[in-house]
Amino acid sequence: MLALAGCDSGSEAGSPAAGGPSVIAPGKPGEAAETLSAEEAEKRRSDDDTPNTADLAYARMMITHHAQALEMAELAPKQARSGAVRRIAERIAAAQGPEIAAMKSWLKTNGRVGASAGHDHAAMPGMATKAQLKELRATEGGAFDRLFLRLMITHHDGAIRMATDVKAQGNNIRIEEMADDVIAQQTTEISRMRAMS
Repeated sequence: MLALAGCDSGSEAGSPAAGGPSVIAPGKPGEAAETLSAEEAEKRRSDDDTPNTADLAYARMMITHHAQALEMAELAPKQARSGAVRRIAERIAAAQGPEIAAMKSWLKTNGRVGASAGHDHAAMPGMATKAQLKELRATEGGAFDRLFLRLMITHHDGAIRMATDVKAQGNNIRIEEMADDVIAQQTTEISRMRAMS
């Protein structure tokens, strides 16, 4: 039995899996897949982080998504009763304003700043409807606080879904980093908002 095991391990010594786990890398259309070592796969991944359509769509959509969050957050200083709601709105504005600037800069760097998003804003996860925004603008005090928290929790859930999707489908490391930031920050904010609800 030992001799047999020794033969088996020796026969695979030249394979990529010999030094650790292997990764199957799909080939281009019409080409076979390759088996790479984990190190080769990571090197190949880090060598080519050319933005793909998922990266570009994410940046364009998230600019619009964040802009709506800023629009809602700007109402809180005058309309919210709760100091905690005003503070969470300030945190959202302080984080998402710079994130919009970073995504616009990324699009400009990648030569796609003027391109149209081509997406229905209402179809983006978590976006408030025009009627919901109108209601929020017309509401004050405790009613504002409750509606703001409900809409913003849904909004943040949508942003997390979009960020999770681009991490699975995108190719650009900078977009992945921005998506990681969105997931971490907005998950924390959802917990805080749920505690206020």
